[in-house]
Formats: sequence, C-alpha cells, structure tokens
Amino acid sequence: MNATSPSYLKHHFLIAMPHMADPNFAQALIYLVEHNRDGAMGLIVNRPSGLNLADILEQLRPDQPGDASSQQLTTFSGGPVQTDRGFVLHPADAQFQATLDLGPLGVTTSQDVLFAIADGYGPKQHFIALGYAGWEPGQLEAELAENAWLSCPAQPEILFDLPYGQRLNAAAASLGVDLKLLSSQVGHA
Repeated sequence: MNATSPSYLKHHFLIAMPHMADPNFAQALIYLVEHNRDGAMGLIVNRPSGLNLADILEQLRPDQPGDASSQQLTTFSGGPVQTDRGFVLHPADAQFQATLDLGPLGVTTSQDVLFAIADGYGPKQHFIALGYAGWEPGQLEAELAENAWLSCPAQPEILFDLPYGQRLNAAAASLGVDLKLLSSQVGHA
C-alpha cells in the first residue's frame, strides 16, 4: 500500500467549478491563506462587499473625516465566516502589528494597515476583505476529490492588477481552462 503525504495548497487559488451549488462559493475565486492538516482558510477575491474603505474607517475612527481616495477603495466579501473581521493581503515586504508572512504575500489583521493605506503610506498593492472562508480538517480535500474546485498556484498579478470581474477566468486560464466550456454537470470517468 502506498502511503502518500497530503499535498497542501497554501498560496494557491481555488477556482469554483461551474456546478458549485453553494451560493457562498458559486463563481468564487479564493486565495488560500492557510491549508494544513488542521483545515484551511481562504479569502474570496472576486466578490465586492458593497462597502469601501471610507465606510470601514468611519467605524474605526469616526472623528476623522474620510477622504475621496478611501471612497474609491473597494472592500470585498472574503467569505461567510466572521464577516465583521478584516483581512488585508499585500506584498510580504510590508509589516504591520499583526502581519502573517505567507511567502510572497502577507496578510494583516490589525487596523494599522487600513490607516496606513488611507493615509497614503500603506502598501500600494493591497486587497481588503471582510470575513473569510474556512474548512475543517479533511473537508477541502473531500471537496477537491468531488471536483468542486480547481486549484492553481496563486499569482499576485491576478489579485492586484486585474479588475475583480476578470480574476476567476484569468486564474482558470492559467491552467489552460475556459470555464465557459465546462459542463455544470458533475461526473467521474
């Protein structure tokens, strides 16, 4: 019997297959912040929340008026778990009070990164999300085995340089896949 060690997908994109029935994840592109034997955690990177940075800052520092540039910075719905909790993905060379190094990227959960972005000295490349997606141990592996997701190495240029509406198809294209040509029916050969 062959014993294989699990293949973890930290710093990968998960691409929802067309037959994804869960409305939380239909047509979602997820950046996996963590994936190990204890489970997985990721951020949906192509679903705007309807809020901008100025809306968030109004709650965090109500005595300071927001500026026009903060109103232009979209925040995203990172997933259905803890939707009141914020996460900022940015290049790893930027460090803040609560930054976790993910290799080429960092994720920060402290407010100082939001203030730095709003005040013009934060990381130029950033992605702001409220909430996250989480999987219990073995859950993501089961979903992958059921063909619910495709995965590919994450590419920061897809995350930071493309409009959110193009990210899902660009990630799939990096695998040579056109999602429009895939069937919404599930099956195994």
